[in-house]
Amino acid sequence: MKVKKFMAASMPDAMKQIRTELGKDAVILNSRVVYTGGVLGFFKKRIIEVMAAVDSNQELEQKPSVKPAAVPAPSDHYRGNAGEAQISSLKTSDELIRELSSLKEMISSFAGAQQEGSIYPEAIRKALFILDEQEIEKSVQVHVLQALLEKWYLCGANAKDSEIEDWLHDELIKQIEDIPFGGMSLSKKYINVAGPTGVGKTTTLAKMAAECVIKHRKKAAFITADTYRIAAIDQLKTYASILNIPLEVCYTIEDFRQAADKLKEYDVVLIDTAGRNFRNKQYVEDLKNVIDFENEMETFLVLSLTSKQKDMEEIYNQFSIIDIDKLIFTKADETSTYGSMYNIIHKYKKGAAYITNGQDVPDDILMAGPEAIVKQLMGNKK
Repeated sequence: MKVKKFMAASMPDAMKQIRTELGKDAVILNSRVVYTGGVLGFFKKRIIEVMAAVDSNQELEQKPSVKPAAVPAPSDHYRGNAGEAQISSLKTSDELIRELSSLKEMISSFAGAQQEGSIYPEAIRKALFILDEQEIEKSVQVHVLQALLEKWYLCGANAKDSEIEDWLHDELIKQIEDIPFGGMSLSKKYINVAGPTGVGKTTTLAKMAAECVIKHRKKAAFITADTYRIAAIDQLKTYASILNIPLEVCYTIEDFRQAADKLKEYDVVLIDTAGRNFRNKQYVEDLKNVIDFENEMETFLVLSLTSKQKDMEEIYNQFSIIDIDKLIFTKADETSTYGSMYNIIHKYKKGAAYITNGQDVPDDILMAGPEAIVKQLMGNKK
């Protein structure tokens, strides 16, 4: 085994030296802060002393590489002869801040590498595994992991797994907490659900109607423009009968206006639209020929969590010709991957109103919010 001492201004600089001279399989034996130079005990320069080693056979087999090596867990980074008082001082020093900044820049530059997980310490890689498993966007991953790494680095690299999980939970919430979430505001009379075919709009609308009638004690009614799907009207009639509320069927914009006039005494009118092929923009534009969007209306776009994220983005873009207030994510019980939900919210800065997780009316619906979204992502661990 070949063992060598390295001296550098910061840990990232030391790692570059180690990677160049010993290769990517080198391991850190020890690291500590030392002070050199100065005059009469003053103006000493702070440097990092790192002992690294590599197996001789591995060293012979390796060729020089420009690929980043694994960033080791600097468990002894601030240990050694400095003492606890010096450790406390170092953690608040300008040098440490610069070192953290340098390390974060290095991580960002490595984010596109094939073995990007290897640049993180083992403790942080567990968080990376959760983000990867849930298919969180890479740009979001890098930002979140940098924040985790900074906290881990400042606490002396000895955080427990549960602490890192807490950090991950908090950082994911932080990324979306400023986006408006929540269910129906009930500030507008008309509540419209739109979306492609097969995402569960009618069942979701029935759950929302039940909330209006049972929880908020509102006088509610249905309007349906879903005249394309077989038995769609019968399905909504069944829900209307159970909730004891009226149902009006519309084929044209004139039908809609007549229905609206007929239901003018009601507090809330919930509108079910036809599910059409979202790839055909004309089908989406046809909504305007049936629904009067100029009326006081709150519109929710329904997306299925069993869809590919690329399709969800295309759906959002196609339906953005109408004003979308919030999103509703359905079929949470039919998947174990929820990253697309988080990614869509983060990308479009559009909050979610509800998450549905089954067919039972009115039970299988959850109010959405940053906490509920992140709990779904992390398997309800929090």
